[in-house]
Amino acid sequence: MTQAQIVTSSAKRRLTGIVADGAFKVVLGAAYVIASAQLGGLLGVSAWLMAVSGVVLLIGGGIELRYVRSRPIRTHLRLMIAYDSGWVLTALAGALMAWLGGSAGGEVWIGYQAAAPLAFAALLMAAAPVRPVADRLTENSAH
Repeated sequence: MTQAQIVTSSAKRRLTGIVADGAFKVVLGAAYVIASAQLGGLLGVSAWLMAVSGVVLLIGGGIELRYVRSRPIRTHLRLMIAYDSGWVLTALAGALMAWLGGSAGGEVWIGYQAAAPLAFAALLMAAAPVRPVADRLTENSAH
């Protein structure tokens, strides 16, 4: 396998991961909206917070999918790592709160999901777009 094939294969895997991440957010958001009362009951969260979180996840996932080819893969990956790290930390905090007998664990976790996708989407939209290949080739040939 040549170096170019390895790079292309790696980029395709990353691109697939970005699409899967966006699609997961959309599906999770739809589930939150459709089953907000039932899921809210299981997590000890009001139905309105579940529905808001679902709408925000739908928007965030949609924006992620919309910008998948127009923003650098590196930007997507950094934002995904930050977002998912926060998701894990708030899930652990929520689980710890529940384990200690608190009642706000679900609200912490779902609250994060109601805010973080908006930050993710805003940062993604504000990121520098991918420059067309022709622009990069012209720049490289000038050097």
